[in-house]
Amino acid sequence: MESALISVHTGSRRGVFDITSEVVRFVSERGDGLVSVFVPHATAGIAVLEVGAGSDIDVMDALDDLLPRDNRWRHSHGSLGHGADHVLPAFVSPGTTIPVIGGNLTLGTWQSIVLIDPNEDNHHRQVRLSWVAG
Repeated sequence: MESALISVHTGSRRGVFDITSEVVRFVSERGDGLVSVFVPHATAGIAVLEVGAGSDIDVMDALDDLLPRDNRWRHSHGSLGHGADHVLPAFVSPGTTIPVIGGNLTLGTWQSIVLIDPNEDNHHRQVRLSWVAG
């Protein structure tokens, strides 16, 4: 299995970060197989969704409704609501696997691979890409 780490600079903003182009570079010219995309952090997740048409903002709004940014959380260090960040992986998986055919991701027309990071305390994230040939 081949594997690589990519770095994603999230700054101090919470949000949805499109990493599709980095995954495309990783799988290009590899043939058929599977690519695993995994974020080794307790407060972030990976998803496949449409971005740029408002869905990315809707996802963050829905997460804020589901996991309010307040002081109700037992895990209470960091910024206000940080405990909610630690509950996120129960709703947004830390990883996904995508089929690759002829070195191309088999994503649908409007699908992108994104890092969802509600945690404003971490300014950099790493994402592990792993390749299993078919």
